[in-house]
Amino acid sequence: MRSIGIDLAPWVKKGLLRFDATRPTFHGLEMHLLRMHRLIDEFKPKAVIVDPITNYLALGDDLEVKAMLTLLIDFAKMNQITAIFTSLTLGGDYVEQTNIGVSSLMDTWILLRDLEINGERNRGIYVIKSRGMAHSNQICEFLLTDHGAELVDAYLGSEGVLTGSARAAQEGKEKADALERQQDIERKQRELERKRSALEAQIAALRARFAAEKEELEKKISEQESREEEFAEDRAKMGRLRKAGSERNAKNRRKGAA
Repeated sequence: MRSIGIDLAPWVKKGLLRFDATRPTFHGLEMHLLRMHRLIDEFKPKAVIVDPITNYLALGDDLEVKAMLTLLIDFAKMNQITAIFTSLTLGGDYVEQTNIGVSSLMDTWILLRDLEINGERNRGIYVIKSRGMAHSNQICEFLLTDHGAELVDAYLGSEGVLTGSARAAQEGKEKADALERQQDIERKQRELERKRSALEAQIAALRARFAAEKEELEKKISEQESREEEFAEDRAKMGRLRKAGSERNAKNRRKGAA
């Protein structure tokens, strides 16, 4: 267990963990059951692991082994003990069943299996059932590393669930595709920014040209209005001069008649 980063020795030294290793052929089924009852009564554990229960098949037929395990399961449940039983399967087309047939007595059933893809074998894990609690229906890949077991989210590709190097290759391809899409988005954003800047420059140039033309036209309009005012003043002045001349002529004519 230390090879995968799990050191159980401290818990053994503290008296919180106990191992009892006995070959199945050392005793009969009844003696194995009796020994486990005695060990549980002495240690009073909160959890018991039996690994694997399929080895008991060497001591009796399926019905005898199932009867013995049923008594052990009932004993654990009555004492509020969490019991974990491992069972080796033959694989093939019938991995989702046990050779002993006690799966119906278990509250939770977790299946470990090999996934063979592209000439590579990887480990998969999924929950077949778990009474009274929500659970995932996805197959996950799990890795045994130097710092423990790690679950890897399953990747569902066009050819099914990908694991191992196939998953890593697909994830690498997806990252490259995502990077390319992000770069394309950034290029389009830069292009849009350039077009916006060019449009704003054009708008600024048009506004500047409009301002210059407006100033020139306003100047011409002002000059035109000044000329109109001068022309009106000239006409008024000329009118006053004509009126004054007419009055002098009329006065002169009255003097001549007198």
